[in-house]
Amino acid sequence: MAEFSLDLNEEQRDLRDWVHGFAAEVVRPAAAEWDAREETPWPVIQEAAKVGLYGFEFLATCWADPTGLSLPIASEELFWGDAGIGLSIFGTALAVAGIYGAGTPDQLVEWVPQCFGDVDQPAVAAFCTSEPEAGSDVGSMRTRAVYDQATDEWVLNGQKAYATNGGIAGVHVVTASIAPELGSRGQAAFVVPPGTPGLNATRKLRKLGLRASHTADVFLDDVRVPGRCLLGGKDALDERLARARAGQRASGQAAMRTFELSRPTVGAQALGVARAAYEYALDYAKGRVQFGRPIIENQAVAFALADMKMEIDAARLLVWRASWMGRNNRPFTAGEGSMSKLKAGEVAVSVTDRAVQLLGGAGFLRDHPVERWYRDAKIYTIFEGTSEIQRLVISRAISGMQIR
Repeated sequence: MAEFSLDLNEEQRDLRDWVHGFAAEVVRPAAAEWDAREETPWPVIQEAAKVGLYGFEFLATCWADPTGLSLPIASEELFWGDAGIGLSIFGTALAVAGIYGAGTPDQLVEWVPQCFGDVDQPAVAAFCTSEPEAGSDVGSMRTRAVYDQATDEWVLNGQKAYATNGGIAGVHVVTASIAPELGSRGQAAFVVPPGTPGLNATRKLRKLGLRASHTADVFLDDVRVPGRCLLGGKDALDERLARARAGQRASGQAAMRTFELSRPTVGAQALGVARAAYEYALDYAKGRVQFGRPIIENQAVAFALADMKMEIDAARLLVWRASWMGRNNRPFTAGEGSMSKLKAGEVAVSVTDRAVQLLGGAGFLRDHPVERWYRDAKIYTIFEGTSEIQRLVISRAISGMQIR
């Protein structure tokens, strides 16, 4: 009979402890400053690159883990340090996942190193898919890509919204519609190389949370990219479009494939935020004395902390299951990837809310980090698929029906 264990192996424990140490020693001390400045923390990104935490080798090592747990473990620990700085470090991974999920081996070799730059001058990359009129409704994408056969170039026009690292990135991975009549099946992903004319991000967005992570709208005005920048290549695209026009079943589309790869990891990020708030509230409740005793001796406070711990651990199990399934090519027959992100995101919101409440007036002040974690948590019920979209994915999976 096969042995079953939830124990982490030695490599996973070492990874967890290493990333936790970086989060505790480098990220947390810098978190409040960069949140207040609302700027990309380039010195922290460079420090992450120096120690080997920022770069494709790190991601490749995590992705090679046959259990699928290394990346969520690392994500939880880094975002335990700070979500804004964590996203500045790991935000590039979404663009890399887009290249990895749709690109050819040659495209991986060409573009992935450019996403990260080098230790002396690190770069970031951006994955651009959401639009002002096509957020959750990916099928309504208006950004267009037209092939210019005479020059073997693609011409991109449109606007992307809420792009992490948009405008400050070297490499932008942009999804666009090629055959609008086919909806999401008529879309493809393109690499826009550094310095390409016509790509602009004129307005940096100011946000409730994740303020150390750069977010911007990206405008594409006759952006011309070489044919080799179409991820997957034109032959594969033409074949896929032909199948779609013939009414054959789709195997997926560019944006959704990337999100499927990333949702459990995003759930792990939310777990890091939730765990940080829980641990801080627990320590505070042990030390805060009211009416002659620590407030944790009050049943209402103790039960709240018990629920926080239970929900975090339950969400982690969903994240780990989905991560293992994705790594081992197990189909998400009940929307398990969406379950993990949905649960973890909503736990992050509820746990940080309770942490603020348990600290009382102190929780409302910037003197304590729970107010920042409270602001940061909300995005996890919104980006990479809102909670409502996750429920839609799950309900369609379990019913086999086109729930709307």
